[in-house]
Amino acid sequence: MLPSVLFGRFSKDLGIDLGTANTLVSIQGKGTVIQEPSVVAVNTRNGQILAVGQEARAMIGKTPPHIQVTRPLQRGIIADFEVTEKMLRYFIEKIHRERSVFVPRPRVVIGVPLDVTEVERKAVGDAAMSAGAREVFLVEEPIAAAIGMGLPINEPVGNMVVDLGGGTTEIAVISLNGVVTAKSIPIAGDELNKSIVQYARDVFNMLVGERVAEEVKIAAGSAVPLEQPIEVALRGRDLLSGLPREIMVTDSQIREALARSTKVIVEHLKSILEITPPELVSDTYRRGIVITGGGAMLRGFDRLISEHTGLPVRVADDPLTTVVRGCGTLLDHPNMLNDVSLPSTDRVRN
Repeated sequence: MLPSVLFGRFSKDLGIDLGTANTLVSIQGKGTVIQEPSVVAVNTRNGQILAVGQEARAMIGKTPPHIQVTRPLQRGIIADFEVTEKMLRYFIEKIHRERSVFVPRPRVVIGVPLDVTEVERKAVGDAAMSAGAREVFLVEEPIAAAIGMGLPINEPVGNMVVDLGGGTTEIAVISLNGVVTAKSIPIAGDELNKSIVQYARDVFNMLVGERVAEEVKIAAGSAVPLEQPIEVALRGRDLLSGLPREIMVTDSQIREALARSTKVIVEHLKSILEITPPELVSDTYRRGIVITGGGAMLRGFDRLISEHTGLPVRVADDPLTTVVRGCGTLLDHPNMLNDVSLPSTDRVRN
């Protein structure tokens, strides 16, 4: 018991939101300390990691053939184990870097998607252990988000959470520390970016990159008409002439580009309400829906959901960090952590 106590005193236990678009890390007692894109640049000639996070993201679309910029997580699932392990190791070592003496391995709580399989759970746990963790706990992201928002998930009341991430949108009704009804769909932030790329090709005969599309989405994207119109520059390559081109697009055009994807998300949300037990639907009608994740910041998305469901909808405070805040909170509440964590194999290092 003594070694465990000593490890807990000197190590920096971590909460991690291992997202498709961004990885966030919180330190127990200090809050979120890392918020970086889940992007890694690799030199394919020697396998060396050249950059991680924001620095690697800046290289997208600008590299010579021997440098590969990769996103090792797809739809919240590890697509490249080795690169994910190196990315996690980079973040863990970055946190402990200022200590020159022995630093015990940290306990780690990681948010994972709703429909993660046993094999995928093991991959996440193994990657974290290989990256330097001594003990790994996996928690479903909607539950972690609900805890991060301070919702009373341990009580017999319905808490409806919509987590709009980069690779997936996860819709869950939570009660008594568990998910009662849920759905995970592969339409989220990345798909919204692709919708803008496709719209530019179809309407303007322009080829634009997904990073440019994301910047336009952030600058002018909306789910409902805005009081103050927004106009933003869209830059890309003209498909007819092959030359660079810039046009001005409005928020209404970007909204049109996003409409199909936002409508699908709303329809899936309604389908979850249809199969939710009546008592929990009653709670949801009274308590409303909370939306979180990066997609929750799309202007007017809460209004769109409210208009189609008739339910009150609110955006979580600081929606990007709710999952990692929830993971960090669980480090301070071991009983709740044991209640909500998923079963895992080989999650403790001897």
